[in-house]
Amino acid sequence: MTRGLLHKVKNDFLWVEKYRPTIVEDCILPNSIKGVFQGFVSQQEIPNLLLSGSAGVGKTTIAKALCDEIGASYIMINGSDEGRFLDTVRNRIRTFASTVSLTSGASHKVVIIDEADNTTNDVQLSLRSAVEEFHSNCRFIFTCNFINKIIEPLHSRCTVVDFRVKNGQSVKLQGQFFERLRGILKKEDVQFEDKVLAKLITRYYPDWRRLINECQRYSANGSIDSAILVDVADVNLDSLLSALAKKEFTTVKSWVVQHMDNDPSSVMRKIYDSLYGVLKPSSIPEAVLIMAKYMRDITIVPDQEINMLACLTEIMMSCEFR
Repeated sequence: MTRGLLHKVKNDFLWVEKYRPTIVEDCILPNSIKGVFQGFVSQQEIPNLLLSGSAGVGKTTIAKALCDEIGASYIMINGSDEGRFLDTVRNRIRTFASTVSLTSGASHKVVIIDEADNTTNDVQLSLRSAVEEFHSNCRFIFTCNFINKIIEPLHSRCTVVDFRVKNGQSVKLQGQFFERLRGILKKEDVQFEDKVLAKLITRYYPDWRRLINECQRYSANGSIDSAILVDVADVNLDSLLSALAKKEFTTVKSWVVQHMDNDPSSVMRKIYDSLYGVLKPSSIPEAVLIMAKYMRDITIVPDQEINMLACLTEIMMSCEFR
């Protein structure tokens, strides 16, 4: 199978790719944010952009849609993968940006650096230089979850678009995605209950990518109904807290494996709320810092089980229990 055909088959299988919006208008975002990108489409021009927001909110999707809609040739470099290697980034960008596109309808080519906050400082310094060196032929779009991890010299050379949703906008966005998700499930011939979809949206909001991936996983049996919902409120922490106090790693690991069907952020929050009752007061500040570190990584780690187990192991080994 050729690489191109393999890519097409993969995209047809993955709902998150199959149903990814290809124009700005179809992206589910607050009007204030969407309007910024519609302005770029109207002008047929893109400045250097830094798109900041939590995982799955649509930063990468709208970056691609923007390029497609104005007819700009683009490449994408993942900051968590090849984007961590200085020579790879430098060579790919130089090869792409130093040539003129013969097929593009836009005045500039575009380099998208996805998850730019996971690149090293050396890579970011090189990207800053590239922004200046290729400004006549190329524009750069950087996406990040944590804008404070972008160095100031790169930050200052970009127009920042913050994807955080303001109070009062969430209900409308969830309603729009509810309709989008119903349409996807109908096209895929998956039976579903509206109340279950509503609960899934509440659970995973605002991570639309995670929501679509989970719905595809849940739909493997042909339906999405109340049987798939395991309420985090029903998670029993007694055995976990006892194992942490006794430093029983095997029991802790088993507990984590048994509860990975739940939303990791919600489970971590429930654990956090329970630690105050079992830790010695002197250990609480350290536990808070440990949990904050691992919860920050929830949106980017490739394996949630390992991340949660590492967090609990560090608490177990570093903190004193009553």
